[in-house]
Amino acid sequence: MVADTLTEHPASTTRVLVIDDSNTIRRSAEIFLRQGGYEVVLAEDGFDALAKVNDHEPDIIFCDILMPRLDGYQTCAIIKRNPRFAQVPVVMLSSKDGVFDKARGRMVGSDDYLTKPFTKDQLLRVVAHFRSVAA
Repeated sequence: MVADTLTEHPASTTRVLVIDDSNTIRRSAEIFLRQGGYEVVLAEDGFDALAKVNDHEPDIIFCDILMPRLDGYQTCAIIKRNPRFAQVPVVMLSSKDGVFDKARGRMVGSDDYLTKPFTKDQLLRVVAHFRSVAA
């Protein structure tokens, strides 16, 4: 049997933070990532995420753009301004696939962009990509 290329390396040390105000998106991402063998931390908004970034030191962050109180752009910018977390990849999540949204995400330091709803394969492919870049 050929090993699945997305999960052939032990991923237990890779911690993924998912920031989204939608419980459905958070839970879907959590299920997909756990099936891929990753450790998952969930945050429901930007303020919650900032505390969890500091406490859990994730290896990759998925961040929704449209959230109450502190949006994804602001959250990403704050994370990237901290020298301790500046190298952690941040992938913006949005239901819009617009050029403006992608460009604005890059301006605040995001490393990639994933359109919702995403599939398990899309999510795991992004994590695998950033794990291979970091290796």
